[in-house]
Amino acid sequence: MDKLKDLLAKYREVISYLFFGGLTTLVSWGTYALFVGPLALGTNVGNVLSWVCAVSFAFVTNKLWVFNSKSWAWPAWLKEAGAFFAGRIFSGVVELGGLPLLMWMGLDQPLLGIEGFAAKVTISVVVIILNYFLSKFLVFRKKDQT
Repeated sequence: MDKLKDLLAKYREVISYLFFGGLTTLVSWGTYALFVGPLALGTNVGNVLSWVCAVSFAFVTNKLWVFNSKSWAWPAWLKEAGAFFAGRIFSGVVELGGLPLLMWMGLDQPLLGIEGFAAKVTISVVVIILNYFLSKFLVFRKKDQT
């Protein structure tokens, strides 16, 4: 039991990042369904608003429980929030460009019967890793890492 406890402590940050990432996905899907369904805002507007909700949720959960950045002082909060949203915009551009690039490179095979899904899964993994490193080393870096 101590080995499991030590392992969980060692990988707490990554485990919590993946856990809250899953919840962020649920926030994205749920708000999208709300905006497009009952509120009838249209798919493009619903998608943008659900992205804002999901990234806002991810910012708060990453700040508090993944990277333990507890300061809510206005300058620190503004710097972190700005860097977090900028990083997510950057990784979104990577995803938008990476998907067709991977498909062009030959990863356009169907997966689970869905055309190009192998490329989608691959670029999603790249984006998850990219977001983790952007958050850890640029947004919520510890004072002694600066």
